[in-house]
Amino acid sequence: MIETNSNLEKGTLRFAPKDFKNASPVKWCPGCGDHGVLAAVHKAMAELDIAPDETVVVSGIGCSSRLPYYMSTFGFHTVHGRGAAVATGVKVARPDLTVWLMSGDGDSLAIGGNHFIHAVRRNVDINEVLFNNRIYGLTKGQYSPTSPRGLVTKSSPYGTVEDPFEPAELVMGARGNFFARSLDVDQPTLTACLIAGAKHKGFAVTEVLVNCMIFNNGAHAAISDRAVRADKTIVLQHGEKMLFGEDKQRGLVLDGFKLRAVTIGEDGYTLDDVLTHDAHEPNPFLHMMLAAMNGADGLPVAMGVIRDVEGPTYDWAVHDQIDQQKAKNKVRTLRELLMTEDTWEIK
Repeated sequence: MIETNSNLEKGTLRFAPKDFKNASPVKWCPGCGDHGVLAAVHKAMAELDIAPDETVVVSGIGCSSRLPYYMSTFGFHTVHGRGAAVATGVKVARPDLTVWLMSGDGDSLAIGGNHFIHAVRRNVDINEVLFNNRIYGLTKGQYSPTSPRGLVTKSSPYGTVEDPFEPAELVMGARGNFFARSLDVDQPTLTACLIAGAKHKGFAVTEVLVNCMIFNNGAHAAISDRAVRADKTIVLQHGEKMLFGEDKQRGLVLDGFKLRAVTIGEDGYTLDDVLTHDAHEPNPFLHMMLAAMNGADGLPVAMGVIRDVEGPTYDWAVHDQIDQQKAKNKVRTLRELLMTEDTWEIK
């Protein structure tokens, strides 16, 4: 079950959200969804109870990648698309640190796509927050890898003629073990997803559907507006029935190899027919179907932690391998190595 700020509310933690903020003015447009993500990051870090000086926030390039400037943690603002590579280096060098990666849909899925899928595949213990506003905001409104077909932008004045990436499909196709999703306006769910991702041992991706007020306003309005959110989204909770709607009278069932949304009490469906969410199931078949729901055919868009499966992490595997080799070979310095073979002294 997703729990939000339980320990923070009890006052049992060493840190509060303000301990992770710094005095820098936040330079995002008024109304930008990035403000909501930043607030959730501060709350999540406080709940995790990990000291700021044990935390590193890495980013690439883009509006979202300004986030390290607003943190009182260690930070590294890298170059376009290379955040995952730098974050991997930090985590492998210092696996004791908690490493976060802040990245946008263009940063991670276009120029940084190769770094992204291989960081997922290697299962490096990094928490990526993937800001998805379906547009290039920092460079003023070009279409991105997640822009829907037909979107009119500055670089597609007659509409895009491409189908978009689905981040969840990339993560699971790269054998990812953690994927969560939330709206920027849903602070409880977003904070809970970030906490779950940070607690997960391995590469954790939380996709945040973010609104860009200037270049793609209303990109997620069909599911984010309060008037429709309950019917258009479902917040998944591990171990609980997949229910949604204002009165929680709608649920998801399997109809052959497809998901179907039904109303409990109609057409013979009961609560027992509704699927129970198992985020820890190793087989990604159902997780993929849940993550792929896009609002068509009466199906809601899945929010919350969709997949959370444990597996060996790259960073600790590297250190285990080094320790094993150290145990086999007592050479520790270059001089010791040079002196292992026959030597001659020239006078």
